[in-house]
Formats: sequence, C-alpha cells, structure tokens
Amino acid sequence: MRLVLDWDGTVTERDTLALVVGWFGDAQTYRRNGQLMGRSLTHDQALASSFATVQASLPEAVERLLAMVRLRPGFPELVERHRPLVISSGFHELIEPVLAREGVEVEVLANHVDARRDGWRIQFRDRAVCAACAEPCKRSSLPPGEVAYAGDGYSDRCAALAATRVFATGALADWLPRRGVAFERFEDFYDVLAALDTRQA
Repeated sequence: MRLVLDWDGTVTERDTLALVVGWFGDAQTYRRNGQLMGRSLTHDQALASSFATVQASLPEAVERLLAMVRLRPGFPELVERHRPLVISSGFHELIEPVLAREGVEVEVLANHVDARRDGWRIQFRDRAVCAACAEPCKRSSLPPGEVAYAGDGYSDRCAALAATRVFATGALADWLPRRGVAFERFEDFYDVLAALDTRQA
C-alpha cells in the first residue's frame, strides 16, 4: 500500500499557505475565500484570489517560513520507512527549502508560484476537473492500487474518499464522519507509523 501525504497542516504543524498570506497579504480575503470554497469558489480559485494579495519577494517569504515552520514529529522516520508521496496544493518554492533544512528527501507533487511584488501568481500543476468533486483536485494524482492517505483539510477531501485507508487530523477529521467515512485520527507521524506497522505485523 502506497502512503500519500498532504503538506500544509499535515506534514507541517501549521498551514504555511495561511501563514504567508497572513504575513504578506490580506488574511481577511483568505478567510473569506476559505468560507466560499465548495460553494461559489473552487479550491484553486480561492487560493489564486488569496495569493494575488501577497506582496513579498520569494526570499522574504522563505526566510520567514524557515524561521517559523516546524514539521510534525515523526516525519523523517516515516519517510525513511515508507517513502511516501507528498501531494500538495502549495508551492515547490516554499516546500523544497523546508525539506532541505530538515535534510529530508521525498517525492513531491505541487504547484509553482510566480512571486511578484504586485501579487503572487499560481502556476497550477493540474487543471483537469475531477468527475467526482467537479474541481481540479488531488484524486487524479493518487498512485494506482491501494493507497493510505493522510490529510487535514478541504483539499484532501476527494483524495481521502478515494483512498483505501485514511489518516486524518484537523478539519478533515471533522468532515469525514459526516460522510460516513472510516478514518484513523493522528496527532503526529509516530501515530501513523505505529498504525501502519501494526497492520503489517
């Protein structure tokens, strides 16, 4: 079974996208767009609108992230043992420096960003609309066969519904019971490691 992880709020303890908009953009727009996702805005539309308010250079944003962002405990051990795939709605330009700081190498599928001073422009990795959720989403990027998926938020919903086994925290853990979807709650990646090792024993 292949393990797939979300990045923001899953691998990281805090959502780095929310942090960047809060530091350098319009946090009120980010919150309002978050409330509109799945209603009048798709996830990608909400993200693009929010990051259009960010006015900072990429080095500024990366420097602040490296000083503030911490990874969820157990991540290096999880990578070493299970070689997960990270599928993120975030940006390679923000993810790769954090991984380099930690000395962790892992496969990442993510968007790119053009960090302009007059507003960041997102270069989305995949714009194909999913037949299940009617948005571009992570489901199409899941590897074939059985998948264990770990996530925390809106962008993880459709992928979690398609997974064989689900680990959830945050808002995803609140949403899945309303859909009648079985999942395992986690606080850190030692929880995920223990659960995977128990299943394999």
